[in-house]
Amino acid sequence: MKKLPPKTNAARILDQAGIKYELMAYDVDESDLSATTVAQKVGMSPELIYKTLVTRGDKTGVLVACIPAHHELNLKALAKVSSNKKVEVVPLKEVQPLTGYIRGGVSPLGMKKKYPVYFQEDILKEEKIAISAGVRGTQIVASSQDILEITQGKTGPISSVHN
Repeated sequence: MKKLPPKTNAARILDQAGIKYELMAYDVDESDLSATTVAQKVGMSPELIYKTLVTRGDKTGVLVACIPAHHELNLKALAKVSSNKKVEVVPLKEVQPLTGYIRGGVSPLGMKKKYPVYFQEDILKEEKIAISAGVRGTQIVASSQDILEITQGKTGPISSVHN
């Protein structure tokens, strides 16, 4: 295990809310920032590592999707759940200006603005999940219920297993 970096905004938000969590550090490989690789590095099942994708709906504007590492986002399903006709993933160059985070380190907590967050409904079956701590190389592991509450997340069938 790597030495943990200084506390991130996401971790401070959990501290302020009195939410228990664990930080897990891992070595970053710039050539492979995939969530399934992160799952292997921290020794967790891909079902428990939730990756954060920044999207834009035609009616609601920016929204955030959190899905298991081995899943693929279903844009039509996310549009339906979020009351949009159409949703698209924002271009990579817009991610940092919108969220304050870089690719591979986007957390649904502590973004520059509070965007609506949607989780794949599988989160409801899990006791704990991991999300990015807001920097590459660190994951936050916490109760899925706490993460849903602190992000004011909604759930729905927004992704499916990636083959």
